[in-house]
Amino acid sequence: MEALGRVEPRYGRESLADVLPSVLHALGVPGEPDHLGLATQLAGVRRVAVVLLDGLGWHQLPAAARHAPTLADIVQGRLGTARRITSGFPSTTPVSLVTLGTGAAPGRHGIVGFTLNRPGTDRVVNHLYWTDVPDPAVWQPLPTAFTRAERAGLAPTVVTNPAFTDTGLTRSAYRGARLGPGVAADAVADEMLAALADSRLVYGYLPDVDRAGHDQGLGSAQWQEAAASADRLLTRLVDALPPDTALLVTADHGQLDVPPDRRIDLDRDPRLTEGVAVVAGEPRVRYLHTAPGAEQDVLSTWRGVLGDAAWVVPRAEAVASGWFGEVPETHLRRIGDVVVVCRDRWIVLASAHETPRLSEMIAFHGSNTAAEMEIPLLVLRR
Repeated sequence: MEALGRVEPRYGRESLADVLPSVLHALGVPGEPDHLGLATQLAGVRRVAVVLLDGLGWHQLPAAARHAPTLADIVQGRLGTARRITSGFPSTTPVSLVTLGTGAAPGRHGIVGFTLNRPGTDRVVNHLYWTDVPDPAVWQPLPTAFTRAERAGLAPTVVTNPAFTDTGLTRSAYRGARLGPGVAADAVADEMLAALADSRLVYGYLPDVDRAGHDQGLGSAQWQEAAASADRLLTRLVDALPPDTALLVTADHGQLDVPPDRRIDLDRDPRLTEGVAVVAGEPRVRYLHTAPGAEQDVLSTWRGVLGDAAWVVPRAEAVASGWFGEVPETHLRRIGDVVVVCRDRWIVLASAHETPRLSEMIAFHGSNTAAEMEIPLLVLRR
């Protein structure tokens, strides 16, 4: 089945990391690569609006389009163009937001998981709730595309939930941009359209589809309503974009519904905790930091227990595979000694380590299946 097939991230060719550098290139910023080949398509454009629809992967577009006429018009070529690109790996929101914001693969920017162990400690950083420790400027050291845009005089604006303003994730992904408030679709549209008067690069984020998938599942009435809400944002923008403006729409990842019988809880199986000092990552991609001398035993045990439900590999093999892109020495130990990448619709919960809400979710993401890693890049211009 295509949606469950394994997908390699296409860094430097067709990936989320290539979106903003290609946009900046089209807007005339020197030194920015155009791996997506947008310069011709955006010739003459002076301003670009970029929308990220959290959770709306390429393989979810047909279902969403039934409730989203503007989205359907773009996907079917009546209003713009549609192509598939890949997210980074793991295909999860914090990783993807920083990948988009920096224009770099996850290994380079260092946010290589939803949660990560702080090397040298037994503590885990949850990137959704992270503030000052570790210091965002050190934990994610790269300049963002928004910083580069600001230096080039584009006056970039990011429209997102104001509750996120002071988080480490916002500072890692969006530093250099003016932040504008927007939570629901209409508010995001209003703020983006207002910002286009002064900003030549405006980015907006909408979480509705992702949240509905997690809580109610793909195809639920709530998910359909979220798709319609996303479409309302796009419709508002399409109808009111200033002249010489382009709209790009993408996502951070797709999702998969996971049935109850495909859920392994490592904390309910003593075999899976033996030799494991710190558990990080998330249900679709686990990072296991092992006790001294225990790595080979943990590898063998996890391979035996999980069988075909996951790829279980040492860190060196995961890094050599290219999943993360280039990983500098400073970021290597953030990745577990053992990396567990779930296949098909399996997940690995960690009930004693994480919020109970994870076990209640219906849809998940993070792994390298097409359903999770293939995302849209939709382009239209006035």
